[in-house]
Amino acid sequence: MRVSESVIERELAIRLAAMDWLATFGTESTFRYEQLAQFQFRGNRVPLTDRGRGIRKPAQLNAALSFSTVFTPPTGVPPYEDAEGRDGLLRYKIRGEDAAHPENVAMRAAYRQGLPLIWFVGVAPGLYLPRYPVHLVGEERGQFVVALDQAQRNLARAGGETVTEDDRRYAEAITRRRLHQPLFRARVLQAYESRCSMCHLRHASLLDASHILDDKHALGQPVVPNGLALCKIHHAGFDQNIIGVSPDLRINVRRDILDEIDGPMLKHGIQALEGERLTVPRQRLAAPDRDRLAVRFADFLAAAA
Repeated sequence: MRVSESVIERELAIRLAAMDWLATFGTESTFRYEQLAQFQFRGNRVPLTDRGRGIRKPAQLNAALSFSTVFTPPTGVPPYEDAEGRDGLLRYKIRGEDAAHPENVAMRAAYRQGLPLIWFVGVAPGLYLPRYPVHLVGEERGQFVVALDQAQRNLARAGGETVTEDDRRYAEAITRRRLHQPLFRARVLQAYESRCSMCHLRHASLLDASHILDDKHALGQPVVPNGLALCKIHHAGFDQNIIGVSPDLRINVRRDILDEIDGPMLKHGIQALEGERLTVPRQRLAAPDRDRLAVRFADFLAAAA
């Protein structure tokens, strides 16, 4: 059945209004269901997610508006890690085994009409980081293929066997930038209560999620125990081995830096950290992994030698 132009226009209008509303909170903001239920379109409330359901299709729409990925515990790798295809694009499982389930039909309608969707990714129980706009660019073996930007949509159009290794790596780079990195940051900052683990600065806009071991390392997965919440100055110092953290959670400052004479930032912001204890999350499973810290601390000691 041909969908009328007016219906398509309404589908797009609600989606774009929802994305504009989310954007007013900032691109790195996280949301609870109660907040997402407050969105209104032309005076009518249109909740952007459903409790207990992964796919949201409001009554006003013919196609899905959003889909969600549940929270993964701090030591677990988010489920999308196991759902990347050989093309580097992400997959989202259909609901259950019934391809004709109304929620799957709603997702299929969004795919066939090329409509933008919002992907809500779990950061903590009941807390979500939205990624938008995303598009469904294929359906295969009980799952939908997800593109995070126009470049990935173009890659999907190239088709399975024509995708080169360079194409795949490019797609994976986009996924790291648009999903993995923002999600890792959100989960780490949530665990550390938006506070620098070294200086206790609480301004989230000045905080980063620093990897203890980078993603090239075998233990460099984007999980909370491989992360530290650090302000930008201490993140840079940690990355450059000016500051190190021992497996017993003590902060170390490189000897030549301790001996240096400079202004108050060096004295109070870096040198004063020597011997202080790192502040860690309340949840034990979210604390920095000591084996990873040991590997990274060996790099710090080598740089200090």
